[in-house]
Amino acid sequence: MNPTLVLSIFLGYVILLLTISHLTSRRSGDSGENQHFFVAGKSAPWYAVAFGMLGASLSGVTFISVPGWVASQGFSYMQMVLGYLVGYGFIMGVLLPLYYRAGLTSIYGYFAERFGNRAYLTGASFFILSRTIGASFRLFLIAMVLKMFVLEPFGWDHSGGYALAVFAIIAVIWAYTRQGGLGTIVWTDTLQTAAMLIAVVVSAAAIVSAMDWTFVEALVQIKESPMSDMWVWEDWRAPNHAVKHFIAGAFVATAMTGMDQDMMQKNLACRNLQEARWNMGSFSIVLVFVNLMFLALGVLLYLWAEHTGIEVARADGLYPEVALGGSLSWGLGLIFLIGLLASAFSSADSAMTALTTSICVDILKTESREAEQAISWRKKVHMGVALMLFLVIMLFSSAADTSVVSAIFTAANYTYGPLLGLFAFGLATKTRPSDRLIPWVALMSPILCYGLEWTLKTQFDFSFGFALLPINGFITFFGLSMLPRKN
Repeated sequence: MNPTLVLSIFLGYVILLLTISHLTSRRSGDSGENQHFFVAGKSAPWYAVAFGMLGASLSGVTFISVPGWVASQGFSYMQMVLGYLVGYGFIMGVLLPLYYRAGLTSIYGYFAERFGNRAYLTGASFFILSRTIGASFRLFLIAMVLKMFVLEPFGWDHSGGYALAVFAIIAVIWAYTRQGGLGTIVWTDTLQTAAMLIAVVVSAAAIVSAMDWTFVEALVQIKESPMSDMWVWEDWRAPNHAVKHFIAGAFVATAMTGMDQDMMQKNLACRNLQEARWNMGSFSIVLVFVNLMFLALGVLLYLWAEHTGIEVARADGLYPEVALGGSLSWGLGLIFLIGLLASAFSSADSAMTALTTSICVDILKTESREAEQAISWRKKVHMGVALMLFLVIMLFSSAADTSVVSAIFTAANYTYGPLLGLFAFGLATKTRPSDRLIPWVALMSPILCYGLEWTLKTQFDFSFGFALLPINGFITFFGLSMLPRKN
């Protein structure tokens, strides 16, 4: 592939996104512009929301990393995916009715009514911190792949070229979300989810064809591979033990979907509670099969790499190396790049919109201001969020050791523990603890969890893995129960 072709694909894809943005942003006048930006005017079709949520949930981390995990983790990731279904059931039965009944734009508005303004700001702040780190890291992964497989081969790997590439990605996302916000994202994410899934299917089909297998023979090869082992029962200390993984999946889905403004904002864009439940239910079922597709692709990629003698230094590099390395058709490389762009945009555009929404609604209280001023502030915040994401990505890029960056991304998961604890305490009790002390409990909980995980790992070689999330939530819950009650 030459640079001209790569740039042509990028520009063509950008033009398509901007066209969708132009068409969808015309649906609201100035009086309803912020409502259209924040919750798509509460008129988004549930099926479009459900399909688009797949792209936001998968992101570039799934697109690049999950296929590479099967060599070391097998299909054990599915243990957690099956646990997701329990969490999604809780979201449908408890959280969605709560959010719709309260008529929320930001789900953290629940904390203001239940606990007070400081708890409200604490919840919003934890979300803003977590989403900023998470979205930046996802874009960082995409930028690293583009640097390795596009910029370096064409001599554009100097720091200025890399920064320009990152800036271009951020600028495009800002451009097509700046007017329509969620009203645009509902439709652009539908396109981008389709692009990602097509890339996976075409990649798998290309390998099956090159190996001269039938579809049934390919399924047999996947099933017989030791990499397709799903359940881990032997070592209870392992972070991916079946029980820990399943329980973690239930809490991860509850906290990182049901208590996450980014994901719930899409559900709140549906016309009513019934449609939001249809959206959540269909999304959860399809997500199981989509993750199976990614893991199956991982087995095929490793079998092809073994067959052709391809060696990769890191698991994250397996899919890009096969798709862009020339061992298969050049057309696969083009489709992979489109899928890669789609995975980058689909996770970052909704994050940019959700961060803008939370800052405007939760921090600046724009819903209580005049329409013209509220729109002006929203546009400024949206621009500021875009610049913030760019700076954080460049900060990640300056780290000499990528494992440090991975540790930072893992640390972002700790921020959902206090959210889980706050929501759980609010729903399970009628106690109203002192609002001024709630931020301190929320800050201490992740710190205590980090110390607990480090101690158990170093002393007993035991890790909670993702199951640390409910531990984090429990510590927050316990801390809130110890606070003096508010009169």
